[in-house]
Order: sequence, then structure tokens, then C-alpha cells
Amino acid sequence: MSFFSFELDPALAADPVFELHKRGKMEISLTVPLASRDHLSLAYTPGVARVCEAIADDETLYSDYTWTANTVAVVTDGSAVLGLGNIGPKAAMPVMEGKSILFKQFGGVDSIPICLDTQDVEGIVAAVKAMAPSFGGINLEDISAPRCFEIERRLDAELDIPVFHDDQHGTAVVTLAALRNAAKLLGRDLGELRVVISGAGAAGVAITQMLIAAGVQGANVIICDSRGIIHADRTDLTPIKAELAATTNFSGRTGGIAEALIGADVLVGVSGGQIEESAVAGMAPDSIIFAMANPTPEVHPDVAHKYAAIVATGRSDFPNQINNVLAFPGIFRGALDVRATTITERMKVAAADAIADVVTDELSADAIVPSPLDPRVAPAVAAAVAAAAEADGVARRSAPVAPAQRTAALPG
Repeated sequence: MSFFSFELDPALAADPVFELHKRGKMEISLTVPLASRDHLSLAYTPGVARVCEAIADDETLYSDYTWTANTVAVVTDGSAVLGLGNIGPKAAMPVMEGKSILFKQFGGVDSIPICLDTQDVEGIVAAVKAMAPSFGGINLEDISAPRCFEIERRLDAELDIPVFHDDQHGTAVVTLAALRNAAKLLGRDLGELRVVISGAGAAGVAITQMLIAAGVQGANVIICDSRGIIHADRTDLTPIKAELAATTNFSGRTGGIAEALIGADVLVGVSGGQIEESAVAGMAPDSIIFAMANPTPEVHPDVAHKYAAIVATGRSDFPNQINNVLAFPGIFRGALDVRATTITERMKVAAADAIADVVTDELSADAIVPSPLDPRVAPAVAAAVAAAAEADGVARRSAPVAPAQRTAALPG
């Protein structure tokens, strides 16, 4: 007998997407049997009280004897969902469920989607801090800029578990992996590339910071927002954009995207706005174009290929899909395996290197990153992230421990 009974609009019922989403895309399952009174007495009362008392006496036992060692909260306020915008917490839930099943499928990480009915920074920080004891990590998702920067910064500082805003850092990790391989294929060094980033939101800011951390010269980076090139003389910059202006565009170039692209080696599009072909035509020969807006890339691949040697998008129906699923499952897998207290820049760069290395032997202009379905990716990323966490001194254990055979100790 079903616990649900409802009538679906006939038009929706005929759509396979709605059929797949009916009643959601995930459920909670047991890891121990409950088929006898002995099982019940061990899993719940009175046995569970012994575990509670032990944790009360020694909180370091918490991760060993609860689900927290392998569980992440996927948290949003619904303010910047996909390309849909500020659609609110209820409409955001299908995306958060989707994120959770990707965590499980590709990283073996359990996660719970949480959609908060507040878009206030203080309210979000307080809510996440209050529920943090239930989780081993926090994945922030689809929270609009600039609030997302402060929310992540404060939670990372105030919690002793990893906090990761995937729209920023997941995108940046995969972008760096793709650029490493594109540069390798073209015989170029990251430090000599002239890079234009179209978009100064969460992804654009994180990509800029990560590329510079990986060796791209800030002097050679130009960032454009909706008002044009970001430069030090602009008086309308937010604090985050002012920081970018101080560390990029040392030539002081002004104007719009067309002026930014003159002589550029790389275009990274994370803005959603369309870029005219005439602007792309001003790029240097054998350039690299990552047009990552979904569903409509900033530059259509057919146009991009006229001017660029290597082209990538965020879509699955073109080669070189720059997809965050290449990063976040393995990053959290590695962080959880060593019980990291945070996710450092070294861990992110290590993740990018691991993603890039997966396709070293089959590297080509149409394969600068692995397929999102490649089973080699998450284990490689997890191992690299765990090693980087140990090197940075943020790991609380030195090696992962295989899950216990829980049923072996149970009677019956």
C-alpha cells in the first residue's frame, strides 16, 4: 500500500521527466537488519544508550559510531538555481535531490538536501551552524553572489568540518583541469596565457582565484561583468570585484568584452550572456574557448571552432563537458576519508590535477577532460584530495578505513 495518493496533471504525467521525479529521486535505507527483537535491542533501545554514553564521554567517537563520517548536507536558499534564478526553496528541491544522488553514485557519499526558507546571511549561517553536528561536511549550492562569499567564509571559519560552495569551487576545479590539458595539448604554459573571464559572479571569482593560484599570471587576466572590464579605476565595484581589480588586468584595459578579447588566448564564459562572433574573432590564433553557460553557451561551438583550437562547454551533447560532477563527489570523498576540518586551496588544485591526469593517455582536442561517467575520476580525486589534506595538516586521520561489516556482529 502506498503512502502517497495524488492525481498528476495529464500533461505532466505524459512527460518522462515528471514521471522520473515523482515522489523524489532518493530515499533513506537501512545499513543494519531489524528482523528480530535482538536486532532491535542492539540498533535501538537498550543498546543504543551505551553508544550515546560513550560519545558523551568521548566526542571523538562520534564519527565512528554515527552516519556523520560519510554524510554531507546539500544546502541552498533557492536564490540562484541553475539558470532559473531566484525560484525559492521549494522549487530548488529537485536540483538538491539531484545533487545528492550524484554524491552517492559517483563518490559513495550520503547526502541530505536541505532547502532553507530564508535568504538572509545571518539566518543561513545560524541554520547551518545549528544543524552541523548531524553532518561530516556542508555543500553549499545555488546561493547567489555576493552573499555566497560571506556565507562560505563564515561557515568555514566557524565549523570544524569541510564547507564547500560548489558553484564556486567545483566549477573552478574542473575549469583548471580542462585548461591544464588544453595548454598541454597546445604546448603552452599556464603562466604565459592571456585569459579573459566573462562573468564575475560566484564561478567567475573562484575561477580567477584558482587559475592564479595554479600559475596563471594575474597581470594577464581580464574579467568582465555586465558593465564591462573590471579595472581599478571603476567606482561601481563591490568589495569582491575591487579585490579582483587589484590582482588582475595590470595593463588597465577598459571597455567591454570585445576589447577584453583582443589578443586573448583563453575565454572562460560563466556569465550566460551571448558574445558576438566579431568579438571572438579578435582572439589570438589557436585560442581556447570554454563557453560554459547552460543551456545556451556564450559562444556556440560551431562559431567557437572557427577561431579556437580547443572548445569546451557545460553541455553533455558537445565534446569536453566541463561538469562539476567531475569534482565534488571525489573532493568530499577524500575530505571525509581523512576527516578533514576544511578544504584548502592545495586540496582543490590537487583535485584539478587528478581530473586532468585521468585522460593523459587519451588526450585530444575533443577529450581534455574525462566523461562525467568515467569511473576512474572520483577515486583519483579522492586520493589526491586526501593526500593534500594530510600535507596541509587539516586531516584528522591518515588513511581511510573500510566500512565495517555491520551485520557480522549481530545475532540471528
